[in-house]
Amino acid sequence: MNDYRLWYSAPAAGWAQGLPLGNGRLGAVVMAAPHREVWSMSEVTYWSGQTDPAPTSGGGKAALEEMRQHFFSGDYEGGDRLAKQHLQPAKQNFGTNLGLCEVVIDFEEQKQEQVSGEAGHFRRELDLTNAVAGAVYQGKSAVLHREVFASHAGNLVASRIWSSLPGEVSFTLSLVNGTEPFPAAAADGDSLEFRSQATEHIHSNGACGVHAKGLVKVEISGGTIHSGNGRLTVTGADEARIYFAVSTDYRRTGPEWESESRSTIEQAAGKGYEQLREEHIADYRREYDKVSIQLGRSDKADLPTDERIQSLGRDGVEDPQLFALFLQYGRYLTIAGSRADSPLPLHLQGIWNDGEACRMGWSCDYHLDVNTQMNYYPTEITNLGDSHLPLMRYIEELAQAGRPTANRLYGSGGWVAHVFSNVWGFTLPGWETSWGLNVTGGLWLATHLIRHYEYSLDREFLEQQAYPVLKEAAAFYLDYMCVHPEYGWLVTGPANSPENSFYPGDPGEGAQQLSMGPTMDQILVRELFEFCLMSAELLDRDEDFQRVLQEAISMLPPLQIGKKGQLQEWLEDYEEAQPEHRHLSHMFALYPGNGITPGRTPELSGAARVTLENRMLQNELEDVEFTAALFGLGFARLHDGEKAYKHISHLIGGLCFDNLFTYSKSGIAGAESNIFVIDGNFGGTAVIAEMLLQSHADEIHLLPALPAAWSTGAVSGLRAKGNTEVDAVWNNGQLTSAEIRTFSPGTVTVRWGEQRTSFQAEAGGSYRLGSRLELLP
Repeated sequence: MNDYRLWYSAPAAGWAQGLPLGNGRLGAVVMAAPHREVWSMSEVTYWSGQTDPAPTSGGGKAALEEMRQHFFSGDYEGGDRLAKQHLQPAKQNFGTNLGLCEVVIDFEEQKQEQVSGEAGHFRRELDLTNAVAGAVYQGKSAVLHREVFASHAGNLVASRIWSSLPGEVSFTLSLVNGTEPFPAAAADGDSLEFRSQATEHIHSNGACGVHAKGLVKVEISGGTIHSGNGRLTVTGADEARIYFAVSTDYRRTGPEWESESRSTIEQAAGKGYEQLREEHIADYRREYDKVSIQLGRSDKADLPTDERIQSLGRDGVEDPQLFALFLQYGRYLTIAGSRADSPLPLHLQGIWNDGEACRMGWSCDYHLDVNTQMNYYPTEITNLGDSHLPLMRYIEELAQAGRPTANRLYGSGGWVAHVFSNVWGFTLPGWETSWGLNVTGGLWLATHLIRHYEYSLDREFLEQQAYPVLKEAAAFYLDYMCVHPEYGWLVTGPANSPENSFYPGDPGEGAQQLSMGPTMDQILVRELFEFCLMSAELLDRDEDFQRVLQEAISMLPPLQIGKKGQLQEWLEDYEEAQPEHRHLSHMFALYPGNGITPGRTPELSGAARVTLENRMLQNELEDVEFTAALFGLGFARLHDGEKAYKHISHLIGGLCFDNLFTYSKSGIAGAESNIFVIDGNFGGTAVIAEMLLQSHADEIHLLPALPAAWSTGAVSGLRAKGNTEVDAVWNNGQLTSAEIRTFSPGTVTVRWGEQRTSFQAEAGGSYRLGSRLELLP
């Protein structure tokens, strides 16, 4: 039995039961049923919207000074009114990533007599080991087999359909448009060619967006193929092979893109299906095979995946292999959605699209107040660092786009971006200051440059990408921040703590969102300044800048503990207006930062625990996918394996569709239904990895939050900071052995429980440790 397979005995009733495929650019969700198969196709650059003219000045430093005086004097309403006047842009052609189309395959029902097997038997699956989806149907006379994969190596989606008897493959293939217009016509007798434009009327004006051109080709062995009425009809074939390719004009000026799909398919057909499949699997497994995990098995492991999810959510029955499957599924989705050469990073729904976010006030965009960041939380630790690279390039482009915003809105140098962005260089605040004036959203995203360097120790990356972008971010905050007149601290503001609100005084006087120096900002700015200082020292440059950073760091506010014992979310100990709120942005110092650790900051760790537990106790807790992941990550960092396990169990058993995609519950943040949001998949993957390995406190910590449910297991290939790879094996909750592979020289400290050992490592070294962390020969 393949433990890393999603499988089902029932047809996919809709998108939330479909199985996702991806090649880093093209996405497909395959909805298989006995007599029909639908591929919901998406493409990561297929965006509505456009680059709109920049707004006029937001008033610069003079307007900022006036706002700040209101906040410092306690006039929050007055300050908020000025912020809306100067820092609240009108909504323009922001756009959204749209679904491309559906490929619909209708199979002819077999009318012959049944020969063997149980008629009507159906099974569909997604094999994570090879990134191939398949379905098998026992008809009246023969067994029909189907498989489909999205090839990064071949730059297309390919499928094969065959039968246990010759001449039994018959179907019609048609295309259903995702957007208007969508002209599709037969070509060459065996293909359908289509054109489309990504237009919609909710996030843009209905007239602007990316153009696409694609081709679907069907090859057959035996039988006949006929084209007509916008469809292809296959009759009596022994086997059929389907190829789908599409290109867009995103960032393209010449006509070459229009012929790419045909060229791609001709090249694929020339190789043949089997070679294309082999190249796809080899390319995929170079990434997937880097990590293996075993957490034990139970009798639940042999059930269909949807039944296992329901059982965990309903009964809480232990199913340790389901958690291992969830981690590998998260890695699979990362590989499928974000490859080193992907044109764009993962958005709100990865690279897939069910259409739900696009038709609401939501958007399939880049939310910068946790969602996009969480998409990449597990990337480094689960040994998929190359998948991080599209985000690195996007951050560089965001920095360029954010320079005019820093200048026009704040009269400052450097660059800034706020609560969300798109593919058109949007860096302004959102069009409502209560949630849109997140002045560190771009910086939060840019901390992924720091993470990538910490894991890789890639000096060229530091010198050429990370440091230049972060230095310019630091230049903005050094110019923009001001000294608090009462405390003498260097603070940001006006700004919000995403996306929460507070009572500055009597609750009867109303809630506010904007203040000076929210905790999230001060944590991010401190990490930025300290990393830039370290980088400048390492690269031996910018001595004057180093001195400025040192002085600024000394003036930053400390993390504070409030009257309820909680980690304060704001500079002042305000009362939360929504204690049930879904966001936990001020916990960044616990995860993914390292400003709070149980060993070095026990009091702040205690305050972080109080914050998490207080939020958990709220009857009206906004129970969404990313909050469940944040709870799990927080407790993992506090070394509380049982509570981390509770929250990852809830995420999988209570906030996942049948296809293991995570969702946000209906009614929260304007969601009109349970809506697919992929950050829970990646956040949950990160939780499981952090329970098994942590390396944020200058040491490699083995099994820091191991729950009783995973008392025996093994993991190999996880990455630790410092360009290191780790394997661990344990039994009955006790470490039995570990191996540390080092790719850069230096001192390595390894911890398990209260035991620690340190040794000098060489580049290319491999070090085996015993159950007491003793070095083994």
